[in-house]
Amino acid sequence: MNLSDDVPRTDVPRLDAPRPTRTPAEHAAAILALGAPLPAEEIPADVAALGRVLAADVVALVDLPPWDNSAMDGYALRHADLRGLAERDDASGTGEPSDGGPFLGTGRLPVVDVVPAGDPRDLTLVPGSAVRIMTGAPVPAGADTVVQVERTDAGRELVEVREAVPAGANIRRRGEDVTTGEVVLRAGEVLTAARLGLAAATGHATLQVHARPRVLVVSTGSELVAPGSLAAGEPLPHGAIFESNSVQLAALARAAGADVEVRTVPDDVPALRALLTDPDLAADVVVTSGGVSVGEFDVVRDALAEHLELVHVRMQPGRPQASGLLPSGAVVVGLPGNPVSSYVSFEVFVRPLLRRLTGAASLERRRVRAALTSPLSSPLGKAQYVRVALAWPGGVPEATPVGGRGSHLLGALAGSDGLAVVPADVTDLEAGAMVDVLDLREDEA
Repeated sequence: MNLSDDVPRTDVPRLDAPRPTRTPAEHAAAILALGAPLPAEEIPADVAALGRVLAADVVALVDLPPWDNSAMDGYALRHADLRGLAERDDASGTGEPSDGGPFLGTGRLPVVDVVPAGDPRDLTLVPGSAVRIMTGAPVPAGADTVVQVERTDAGRELVEVREAVPAGANIRRRGEDVTTGEVVLRAGEVLTAARLGLAAATGHATLQVHARPRVLVVSTGSELVAPGSLAAGEPLPHGAIFESNSVQLAALARAAGADVEVRTVPDDVPALRALLTDPDLAADVVVTSGGVSVGEFDVVRDALAEHLELVHVRMQPGRPQASGLLPSGAVVVGLPGNPVSSYVSFEVFVRPLLRRLTGAASLERRRVRAALTSPLSSPLGKAQYVRVALAWPGGVPEATPVGGRGSHLLGALAGSDGLAVVPADVTDLEAGAMVDVLDLREDEA
């Protein structure tokens, strides 16, 4: 670590100073208290809005459907005219009386018009006739039933209805889905493809959404080497590692709905301090990995001593944690440097904060109640976050532990899709025991 002679060390916490201890829930609450939903902005209601969070309710500007329309290709007619045909056939002994039962007649109705989808005419059906109609086309006034073409002889001048349909069949009624003025989407909902489709269908070209959080991911360490920076055939220097934490954390932040910038800083306290204490720092959240423990060269702790609260969280992995506010107003969250610890800590502490800033109503991952496929042991007094693979054999969720407990085992992390949460007061779980699993497969943003 390169320390300038003119940098005083009087503000650096003693390495042996006791730190406050928190549960994961307490630390998550402390971090959430540092942030609030970001201001609203108006954006086009198109594919670029996917994953954004509504800042205001969306009210339907039209009925859905906006008019009665056909659910099938077929013939629009009056059901009473079908009954009349059935009665004539029954009188001749070829059918059955139509009292809601099957229509087996051979009588025909004249086809007087054709109505395609989008037809702008305001038509009225003449009693005793039928109109050929296409799916989605407006139903003429006076028609109360659509007979799908497959139940007829598909006639163009005269149509024979060969199979019964109930009165009102195959008509989508005006407003049966949504009525004008109805709240169709709520503030705090994430814009999915279906919700964007609903907003467009109800007449909205723009939507009010919360701004995306701006996240600066800072990875510290003079031992870090950027992937691809070595010449062909050049070996990784002894003691060096390829930088991966920033890639992982930036991807997590982006998936949580943030715009992300990445900076890698060597073990240089003045440089890190200058970067993060800049009052014009363009970030809402700064996420650091490494440098918040009790080692001699923990640069984040040393550079931000007056801005950080350093704590120990009763969890594994992820015991050393830090959080605070920077001069720019940005929330800073200091995570452990081991890659699995960093990943788990982001999920438990940073993701809920980012979801709050986006204005999302739901801050936490979905939890799945699953049965363990093998036993687990856990240290007393620490919540354990165990990497697991989720499966649904026979429709019942199961969680299979992946890899060991080591906070450096990235291969095991990449092979998992959930984090089983073992409470702090539980030390042993048998195979078949039920656990809560944070489902990592789903990203709303």
